[in-house]
Amino acid sequence: MPDLILIRHGETEWTLSGRHTGRTDIALTPRGEEQARSLAAWISRRTIARAFVSPLARARKTAELAGLRTADFALEPDLQEWDYGAYEGRTRPEIHQERPTWDLWKDGVPPGTGAHPGESIEQVAARLDGVLVKVRAVLAENRGDVVAVAHGHSLRTLAARWLEQAPQFGARLRLEPAHFSILGFEHALPVIRQWNFGPGGE
Repeated sequence: MPDLILIRHGETEWTLSGRHTGRTDIALTPRGEEQARSLAAWISRRTIARAFVSPLARARKTAELAGLRTADFALEPDLQEWDYGAYEGRTRPEIHQERPTWDLWKDGVPPGTGAHPGESIEQVAARLDGVLVKVRAVLAENRGDVVAVAHGHSLRTLAARWLEQAPQFGARLRLEPAHFSILGFEHALPVIRQWNFGPGGE
């Protein structure tokens, strides 16, 4: 059975500063672009049947620089990052000044305004469950791997749902910029084959 490969986008300015980056469309830094390019050799050794890519620029650019041809991938709105609502653009230390025990996975986010109304963890999980329906349909054709290029929290939630766990399990799955993870099956059970590997499989 082919695998599901998860790729988190490369570094951005907000990644460096620790700001929660949900729907704000931040570009990759030059280093983030290099990180994405460094994935291309590894990707070229896989047989890719289909790629699903978040429409946000940082994910699209990562997919392109990693060698995924735009003709071969579909933009998938449901892979967008968690909508952080009123916490969009804020860092964890800033939020802890107001809410010292706050944790995204347990406490969620307060509603925002305009382009950032906010999402509950249940809403995030529901849309990613829909992505997994599409992924499993392609995997069942047995033509090759499926790639999902997206964001830290959305991919961690997607992995939790692949493993048939509550979305909060994603809190236990650290995922760094421009790192990849491989999900698959063992004896028909969904498993993690590799997690949080850097360019070149390191």
